[in-house]
Amino acid sequence: MSPSEFVQQLVNSMSLGSIYALLALGLSMVYGVLGMLNFAYGELVTITGYSMLAATYFGAPFIVVALVGVIAAGLSSVLMELVAFRPLRNASFVSLLFTSFAVAQLIQGAFRQAVSVRSRGIPVPELFDEAVRLGPVRISLLSIITASVGAISLVALTTFMRRSRSGLAMRAASQDFTTARLLGVRANRVISLAFLISGLLAGIAGVLWIARTTSVNPTTGFVPVIQAFIASVIGGLGNLRGAVLGGFFLGTLEVFLQATLPGSLLPYAQAASLLIVVAILYVRPQGLFGQRVEAV
Repeated sequence: MSPSEFVQQLVNSMSLGSIYALLALGLSMVYGVLGMLNFAYGELVTITGYSMLAATYFGAPFIVVALVGVIAAGLSSVLMELVAFRPLRNASFVSLLFTSFAVAQLIQGAFRQAVSVRSRGIPVPELFDEAVRLGPVRISLLSIITASVGAISLVALTTFMRRSRSGLAMRAASQDFTTARLLGVRANRVISLAFLISGLLAGIAGVLWIARTTSVNPTTGFVPVIQAFIASVIGGLGNLRGAVLGGFFLGTLEVFLQATLPGSLLPYAQAASLLIVVAILYVRPQGLFGQRVEAV
């Protein structure tokens, strides 16, 4: 691989890693506060796509279409918590897990019945197809935009979590929810805020994902949420910084495997990346950046 190709693939890996990092962060945020894995999280990406599709029917510019998708994902996430998860807040981990699966199936079924099982195209600006040349390096403009939007979103969230009162309350709840409640942190408010932020992150990631795929179908969110879950496990479940680093690690791993594997092995690139992840977790079951939990 030449130096110019390496730079190109590095930018591509940062682009894909940004999407994984945003989704992994949203998953880890809810897990850290509520102790649950929300496998209906991928459906927020699907909701983003269909909301964008609906907005295009009214001839809205792409920036408005993107905002509609992000807002729809955030509101849907809060509604999901209010209707499906709040009544089961004191239920077991397994009960919440199966509930999230049920919610995912309901949303997928609703889109199949209301729209179609087939993919629907979503127009994106022609600007995304252009590339920027830096000497011998040719970088896709969409990759640059995706990496930039992902970085800005992560910086904004970090600032919010560290500087705002609500962010500090969420960090305290993720460390010890019971103690945080005793100190005056309102449980419903913190949990709703965690779902809102995770939904907005899913919406931003969904817009970036749709910009890459230019289509949406009822299972659009399946692959992103699986990759986000893997990234969260790599970083250590509940570890927000680890989720971000895990997302970039997984994105880099996928891109460079696609770029370096022989053509005959390209269909197995996904399996190869998962094997590497399994090997890492075999050595560090708590994840690369997680805390080791002592057996009771």
